[in-house]
Amino acid sequence: MFTSDTAYDSFMGRFSRRLAPVFADFAGVGEGQRVVDVGAGTGALTAELTRRDADTAAAEPSAAFVAALRARFPRVDVREAGAEELPWPDESFDAALAQLVVTFMSDAPAGLAEMRRVVRPGGTVAVCMWDRDGMEMLAAVDRTRDALGVERALTAYRTREEITQLVGEGAEAELLAVEASYDDFEDLWGTLRAGVGPAGAWVAALDDEQRTVARAELYRQLDEPDGPFTLTGRAWAARVTRG
Repeated sequence: MFTSDTAYDSFMGRFSRRLAPVFADFAGVGEGQRVVDVGAGTGALTAELTRRDADTAAAEPSAAFVAALRARFPRVDVREAGAEELPWPDESFDAALAQLVVTFMSDAPAGLAEMRRVVRPGGTVAVCMWDRDGMEMLAAVDRTRDALGVERALTAYRTREEITQLVGEGAEAELLAVEASYDDFEDLWGTLRAGVGPAGAWVAALDDEQRTVARAELYRQLDEPDGPFTLTGRAWAARVTRG
């Protein structure tokens, strides 16, 4: 039985752990910098920031994830807080990063304003979010829903234009790419059955007959993999230097 944090790690963590060093490079994070991970989740980016010997803090609104973060990173300043109300004074950090979270903020522009507030002048604000079609696993789920006639909501900040507009004037954008491996199709399907994220919640809400049809269609959408296979996750990243 998955717990909430291990289920997320199995579902999205295999991508987000690989994305974290690429995103941290994009943001220019180095040793000794004071950096806050906004919307830290189970800590994929937090782990990378600490590996770089950054002086790391983390904000996360989920109490369960906060507990997991504190257990995994006892030296990190972990606060239970949403991006829209960060509990640190003005100009506390050299950089504020948000990996794969802006789509899920209750008010993303307010979250970005808070990230700017807590970064010193000359510091960096950086965010990234999966590309709508370039994240192959999620895109295959979306095609499955389309094939089954299931309406899906288009979430925001998954294109270059959307994410640069969110970050604001002077934003620089780049498409980041990572790969994740699966032992077989059942490895992927099991992560969806755990019910994590919008894709998992959709699968979990299906009845047995619907789930059987969805499984077969997703298998077809992924070209019926026989044995191990790899999927690519592409994410738009944007950064800006605070004036």
